[in-house]
Amino acid sequence: MGDYADLAGVRTWYETEGSGDPLVLLHGGFCTNDTWGAQLPELAVSYRLYLPERRAHGRTPDVEGPLAYTDMAGDTVAFLESVVGGPAHLVGWSDGGVVALLTALARPDLVRRMVVIGATFRPASEAFVAPEMLDALTPDSADMAFFRELYVAASPDGPDHWPAVATRMIDMWRTQPTLDAGDLAAVRAPTLVIAGDDDLMTLEHTAALYRALHDARLAVVPGASHLVPLEQPAEVDRLILGHLAGGEAGTMMPVLRAPGPAPDRDATG
Repeated sequence: MGDYADLAGVRTWYETEGSGDPLVLLHGGFCTNDTWGAQLPELAVSYRLYLPERRAHGRTPDVEGPLAYTDMAGDTVAFLESVVGGPAHLVGWSDGGVVALLTALARPDLVRRMVVIGATFRPASEAFVAPEMLDALTPDSADMAFFRELYVAASPDGPDHWPAVATRMIDMWRTQPTLDAGDLAAVRAPTLVIAGDDDLMTLEHTAALYRALHDARLAVVPGASHLVPLEQPAEVDRLILGHLAGGEAGTMMPVLRAPGPAPDRDATG
């Protein structure tokens, strides 16, 4: 079931499914809710799913000015307050993971538990395995064809608006997000970090994200790319449901989660 919510300055399309505790699914950049199709049947059994499409994505129209993750996080806060009606679990994939992290920083009272998949906390030049890939991306490039088709099929702004959105999104990836370890340490929601072992982000960047978070777990899925929810949906569903259920058992030989003074999570030796 879908409808529009009139948030502050952004008429946001969202869909709902299932029943139970609220779980908000935040799609990736240039994507729509359709990309969550492999997760919906399993997650909807246990949770009331909310799927908002962010500004300039899917059926949600564009807004004037630059695109920024912080604004998208502000939209998510408004969505949690006005549509969900309170705190929820967040699952964010790629750009959606960045938005989830920023939402948890801005309004910790609205975020219960969180899963971020293939997320960054620094700009592409510092996070991507091959940051030069952005240089080849243009609105009309072959690598953008899949996203262009998603946009044209759904956007209320029409196909002629695609170049404006694509250019601003690529600019956003070049310069955002700009979090550091101190920012991430302030996130209090228990967080599961998921990545493919052949993700767009370096494993070092993913490990740094995991180590900087106050209460985190890490899952690197073997034989998977940035599209791991599509490639291995059953495994991703298992990881998400296990984390959201909570009750993680202590390990037999804890280091980062050892009682007493926390070790230096940035240490490499």
